[in-house]
Amino acid sequence: MTRDEFLRQLKEALENDLQGQIVQDNVNYYNQYISEEVRKGMLEQDIIDSLGDPWILAKTVIDSVSDTKYAEHIYEAEESQSKQKFTSKKAFIADTWWKRWLVYGGIGLLGLVILGILFFVIAVVGGILAGLLPVILGGVILIKVVQFWNKR
Repeated sequence: MTRDEFLRQLKEALENDLQGQIVQDNVNYYNQYISEEVRKGMLEQDIIDSLGDPWILAKTVIDSVSDTKYAEHIYEAEESQSKQKFTSKKAFIADTWWKRWLVYGGIGLLGLVILGILFFVIAVVGGILAGLLPVILGGVILIKVVQFWNKR
């Protein structure tokens, strides 16, 4: 593959997901990279081969740009959130239906603690029953079988 073919395929792959300036910046970067490596004495074909498939390289670039945008978005959201002062807990935690129900229903933090304890107790009792139930059922079945044999 020639440099022009490589750069054309890279550009096509990047244009599927990125904006024009970002695409052009990346194509220019790899064009300059190839030029610099040729100046250092490497063969153009060896450089292109070392870069690999332009579509896979484009996927890596796209993922990198997406991760950067996501990280910038999270940082901006955290920064703006830290600047805001929440005047009510309802605005802070009522972002799902069950949280709205708990908060607007007047249950609040105490209700959450009570529900947590209730779920814990249910889980413990359920675990104990799950462990004992096979033993109890096995014992009942054994007793019934012995009673059946004794009647014969």
